[in-house]
Amino acid sequence: MISYKNAFMLFFMIIFTLSEVKSQELEPRALTNLPLGTNFFVAGYAHSRGNILMDSSLPVEDYYGKIHSTAFAYARSINFFGKSGKIDVVLPVATGNWTGNYLGKYYDVNSLGIGDVRVRATINFTGAPALGKSEYKNYKQKTVSGLSVQLIIPTGHYNSDQLPNLGGNRWALRSTYGISHTFNKWIFEAYAGVWLFTDNHEYLKEHNFSQPPFWVVKLHLTRIIKRGMWLAVDSGYGYGSEARVDKEKNEVVLSGMKVGLTFALPLNKFHTLKFAAVGGFRFQQGGDFDRFAVVYQYRWND
Repeated sequence: MISYKNAFMLFFMIIFTLSEVKSQELEPRALTNLPLGTNFFVAGYAHSRGNILMDSSLPVEDYYGKIHSTAFAYARSINFFGKSGKIDVVLPVATGNWTGNYLGKYYDVNSLGIGDVRVRATINFTGAPALGKSEYKNYKQKTVSGLSVQLIIPTGHYNSDQLPNLGGNRWALRSTYGISHTFNKWIFEAYAGVWLFTDNHEYLKEHNFSQPPFWVVKLHLTRIIKRGMWLAVDSGYGYGSEARVDKEKNEVVLSGMKVGLTFALPLNKFHTLKFAAVGGFRFQQGGDFDRFAVVYQYRWND
């Protein structure tokens, strides 16, 4: 049987992997101002492979994981008391396979199903007033700051008899504050945030899993090539302290970094493709992996 320490790594990292289908959580241009009444439909696919879930210091040999993830999302720009913002809803679906040897015993785990639904609101507090389509034509974005709050709802597939699972079986709240500055054709962005979690009371059947806050910082540098086409260099760092199974603290500290590239290619006024590549590596414990994604976006106005 997998120990609590190994089980924690499986549980924690698969949930974060699924949450990254849309833009690998390294999402450049998240604070871009949009005219009111702008709508988006998004469909994305991501393939991840490598030591996604386990720490190499754990007694697991020949570990290898593969995840095929898709996500469907809807987003809309809104007016929040004169400030611009947007709301979005994301539904992830994924299948995964994980193989390895634990204490001399080979295991092979497969899982298929939906992930946890995500609902997010983003409000731009400075530098991005709510503008109609006609007013927006004269708007030039400079420095923008804003807050996003995302609620993760435990709707995903969860089986308390197995690890890993595609659903977290717990509620989570992610809050991120960021600032974006545009200079000619360059955009620099910096974000800092925290992820908060409720307990999972059905962890490995009858156990209680609790986790302290997980802290994140992200940086993006984007080059505008021409209207609608851009290339971004992305980076992010996350740190999470020890979690608890029942009342026993696990000596598992997650500390890792992700770096990547995102390229947006407009097909026409309404349709855009985005391509992303992300690599992850750990400083203490976490995953070493590669991820590739393609996202289709359809945009229309009321």
